[in-house]
Amino acid sequence: MARHLIASDAAIRTIKPGDPRKRLNDGDGLHLLLFVKGGAHGWRLAYAHEGRRNVISLGTYPDTSLSNARKKADEARRLLSEGTDPSAARKQTKTATAQADEADRRADAGLPPVGSFEAVAREWLASVHTAKVSAGHSDRTRLRLEQNVFPWLGRLPLASVSAPMVLECLRRVVARGTVETAHRVKDACGQVFRYGIATGHCERNPAADLRDALPPVRVEHRAAITDPARVGELLRALLACTGQPTTQAALQLAALTFQRPGEIRGATWAEFDLDAGTWLIPSHRMKRNLQGKATGPDHVVPLSRQAVAVLRGLQPLTGSGLLVFPGLRDRARPISDMTMNAALRRLGFDGEEMTAHGFRAMARTMLSERLGVAPEVIEAQLAHTVPDALGRAYNRTEFTDQRRHMMQAWADYLDTLRMGAQVIPIRAA
Repeated sequence: MARHLIASDAAIRTIKPGDPRKRLNDGDGLHLLLFVKGGAHGWRLAYAHEGRRNVISLGTYPDTSLSNARKKADEARRLLSEGTDPSAARKQTKTATAQADEADRRADAGLPPVGSFEAVAREWLASVHTAKVSAGHSDRTRLRLEQNVFPWLGRLPLASVSAPMVLECLRRVVARGTVETAHRVKDACGQVFRYGIATGHCERNPAADLRDALPPVRVEHRAAITDPARVGELLRALLACTGQPTTQAALQLAALTFQRPGEIRGATWAEFDLDAGTWLIPSHRMKRNLQGKATGPDHVVPLSRQAVAVLRGLQPLTGSGLLVFPGLRDRARPISDMTMNAALRRLGFDGEEMTAHGFRAMARTMLSERLGVAPEVIEAQLAHTVPDALGRAYNRTEFTDQRRHMMQAWADYLDTLRMGAQVIPIRAA
């Protein structure tokens, strides 16, 4: 039983400033430090745990009376007898209280619990995913999780989410007929779990166990015409088009340069050097991840004589503005992707046969099969990154001279198809 050496609260109240004593001992480690914290007295308990000495505070006097200080000291001694460090126990209690308060605050604010699937996922989105991909890509990932995962798994602790739970969410997506979306949701969940492992919220990635649990994605290539005779009909239809000159020119440039529709629609006159026959597409407009857009090289597109002629013919109409292909209602915005595809529909080429993006597949196929151009040269013009011959890294060779020759040969080849001439396949240098 602890010794009680301090007579009473009255004895403490008799102590006046100037008293030479530093402390009053009550026995078994409990003592009262005099005149601390701005003149108040402070209760302390000295103890030893696992061979180490420590001191904890039990409050100040007179807020904590002598009897209350002794009760707190007795509780601390009880913990010591059970092998628990009172200081560590106090820290754990403070942490648990703070976590409970934070949980209540987040609940009141409509936020997910700390360490839940949704909380970790949103942290990953903000700190990792958004820094790697474009804003549009990041938004699409967030929406997929919000629509397909958060309503069912969002409030659960990340470590408690199992593979069957994730699969149940994915099967709802598959049931809607959107198998590709289900695979994308699974990939996003996998990245959340990997981030959770790194940040200590879970120990494994259950999404990795679902690799063979979903139906395979049915790959559907974009509609594109590759039959030479039909390509000739398309080119004649483009030339005879009576619609808007900007739309006609955009489709012609798509055929001649086979760049992505977005890169064509957003082209500015400042990107072109028509005298040199060059189109320099800025890196930030290319289809790349966020770092690639920020630090990657601009894409150089050699222009054939025919492509230059199309652009010079358009200059009197739009050359005084910023955009090469401005919209009709708002000249500060380019024509839309739907505009180009709608024009193809009006010319008699439906979406099952040809799209604005299909000019890329058309060129990729026919340059290889009909003109015998080396695949790596075509891929460089398409701005694709491909492994080099040794598979060591990505091949960033630009093949500028070869591509300039190829682009002129391609434009000449299209002219022969448009005129309906018999074309003999040749191998381009």
